[in-house]
Amino acid sequence: MYAVIQTGGKQYRVTEGDVVDVERLSGVSTDSPDVTFDHVLMVGGDDVKVGAPNVDGAKVTAKLLAEVRGPKITVFKMKRRKQYRRKTGHRQDLHRIRIENIEA
Repeated sequence: MYAVIQTGGKQYRVTEGDVVDVERLSGVSTDSPDVTFDHVLMVGGDDVKVGAPNVDGAKVTAKLLAEVRGPKITVFKMKRRKQYRRKTGHRQDLHRIRIENIEA
């Protein structure tokens, strides 16, 4: 059984036991590592349920494994012929979660 969940403006196809890096979740920390996703867009398996936009009564539970950071992104701004150049970087804060259960 698999599900398509939406979090952080992105959609993820997950199955039980998957380890996924998602954008930082508010209200989740190492003290309270349980996460519940209610925005389930689709549940697949023997029979496929597609939501409009969410599947009624479906939820995905997960457990927080670690707080990690994504790869470094280089941001370079330049205006030609004006001697203007700025180079900065960015690393996104992520949560690494393991999918525990999919309920449809």
